[in-house]
Amino acid sequence: MSISQFLNELFLDALGETLYMTLVPTLVATIIGFIMAIILVQTKPNGLSPNKTLNSIVGFIVNILRSFPFIILMIAIMPLTRFIVGTNIGETAAIVPITIGSAPFIARVIESALNEVDEGLIEAAKSFGATKSQIIFKVMIKEAMPSIVSGITLSIISILGCTAMAGTVGAGGFGKVAMVYGYQRFDDNVMLYTVIALAILVQIIQSLGNLLYKKLK
Repeated sequence: MSISQFLNELFLDALGETLYMTLVPTLVATIIGFIMAIILVQTKPNGLSPNKTLNSIVGFIVNILRSFPFIILMIAIMPLTRFIVGTNIGETAAIVPITIGSAPFIARVIESALNEVDEGLIEAAKSFGATKSQIIFKVMIKEAMPSIVSGITLSIISILGCTAMAGTVGAGGFGKVAMVYGYQRFDDNVMLYTVIALAILVQIIQSLGNLLYKKLK
């Protein structure tokens, strides 16, 4: 297949499906990750609301989910995926395992960024009578935002890789193009074009993340 055929017949559909499977899980996983990270930071021994039990439970859940390779996780939670979206096949079905697999990673990224905030700023906020929610959202998250953005940028690239894996087992996107039109039809050109397209997407995501990081920094 020539590059013009690839662009006309496959690229736009694959790009749309890949972006759908990347952006939706990123949004949902970031929300879940923020919630988990805030709980972990608040309930740690020297946190704003120490709670060893809750901290251990959330930390255990995060660690367990992070330990699963994505392809195994996707297979293991097929019954849950079918329950949520009604099917195990397709782009929407892929969003479920991608989100579940990404949220714990993002949670740890955000937790690490929040833990790096200067304790002096937190103590100063306490001395001025700031509430716990004000300290979290107006001090800690605000100060940690550049690091959070940098971490989420890496997470998006990781999620992009997950979409390619999902595409090889029933979802769409560039993974499906590489598998169906490249590997199964022995078309090395399609494989090459797919790799180039993914590489360009990674560069765009990383560049945008770096730009936003610099602005926030």
